[in-house]
Amino acid sequence: MTNLSRRTFVKTTAAAYAGVMIMPNLLSYSPAKKLNLAFIGVGGRGGRNIKACDIKTEQGVATNNVVALCDVSEERAAEGFAAYPKAKRFSDFRRMLDKMGKKIDAVVISTPDHTHFAATMAAMQLGKHVYVEKPLAHNIWQLRTLKKAAAHYDLITQMGNQGHTTDGIRRVKEWYEAGVLGEVKEIIAWFNGPHFKETGYFLKPDRFPPAPEPVPAGLNWDAWLGPAKERPYSHFYLPRFWRGWYEFGNAELGDWACHTLDAPFWTLKLGMPESVDSVNRRPPMPIEGFISEQSQLRFNFPARGNKPAISLHWYEGGLKPANRPEWLLDELPPSGMIMVGEKKSLLTGGRPNNPRLLVSEEEWQAFSSNMPEPTIPRVAEEDPQGEWIRAIKGEGPMPGSTFDYAADLTEMALVGVLAQRFHTHIQYDAKNMKVTNLPNFDHYIKEPVREGWAYGEELWS
Repeated sequence: MTNLSRRTFVKTTAAAYAGVMIMPNLLSYSPAKKLNLAFIGVGGRGGRNIKACDIKTEQGVATNNVVALCDVSEERAAEGFAAYPKAKRFSDFRRMLDKMGKKIDAVVISTPDHTHFAATMAAMQLGKHVYVEKPLAHNIWQLRTLKKAAAHYDLITQMGNQGHTTDGIRRVKEWYEAGVLGEVKEIIAWFNGPHFKETGYFLKPDRFPPAPEPVPAGLNWDAWLGPAKERPYSHFYLPRFWRGWYEFGNAELGDWACHTLDAPFWTLKLGMPESVDSVNRRPPMPIEGFISEQSQLRFNFPARGNKPAISLHWYEGGLKPANRPEWLLDELPPSGMIMVGEKKSLLTGGRPNNPRLLVSEEEWQAFSSNMPEPTIPRVAEEDPQGEWIRAIKGEGPMPGSTFDYAADLTEMALVGVLAQRFHTHIQYDAKNMKVTNLPNFDHYIKEPVREGWAYGEELWS
């Protein structure tokens, strides 16, 4: 056993993780070891991730060290910088990793989608464990490269989709595997955004491109752009509205599919769609580079072994599926997902936290008191950060949303994003990462990057 890598050992213990003792001498970190953590992205979501990783004992003693903080905006990062005055501060993660690499054990990336990949690869190349916000990366080639890198560098990885740690997503899988739903041939999902307003995550400018503005003091605009092509600063990009621009974000679908479609993707082992159709879009003619206000897509998944083909319908921007009498719902919730089974159908919200069978109240109460026995190990709910840290220290199993899983989940969503972006039909060859009916889409599957921002090419040689 002494020849086992830490990754292999933790994987073999994960399935039996229920009171199993993990021998510290086989791991890089003993349970008592404090990790030295670095954070790329300190404001917004980054601040919440710092707090989640700054785990303290009941006596208030820190179990890890926050040693480095990186954010392109001094204003956005001010609260985080003030909370950890001993941490070294940076505005460019490349400089942080160059100066602090030997003092860092693990890195948390909470940046806009378009810089996830570069920051993650730069950290992995130095042998750092990585936690990355969803969606995992900005294009399909990046996702495949991160899967290769996780195996090549033998690291503990996690994508931060909170729902994958919940009891709810485990119930969905257990109910399906117990035969409660029967076979599923249809999935229907909808989300009530995007909302184009100052208080949300999307805001449409009155002109394209937006009018140039002076770069605010304390903002490293070049580092924020990262691999994206140069352009003037505008508040319509930073800090909140980048999701509306395809060069920076992946629209509402890219943002929420990792939550809303996590349960069916995991449960049914969907894999990649063979085609996706943009059924409806408003405005019908896309503004180049900017997201639609409303969208409806149909994903077509082939049969998997003895499992039937599946159609998946996605609605957003206020569009919803028609309510069906057999669902016994007065109205559909604002956001949700339904797995339509031959025996029973199942409903979740935008996240998989609280699944429910679509049956009468009496039948639901009877089922609730006699559910199938749990078969999937539970972890601390809504704590993907802690799950990742415990795995690094050898105190728990491999995370549930490692890059092996998260890259596939995100790729499924990004195939849909391509159809949505160009309001078109896509035939997808997953094996070769090709949109076979639109060869020019190679440009979007692997996007060009600015000089100095290329990572991961060596893993394909």
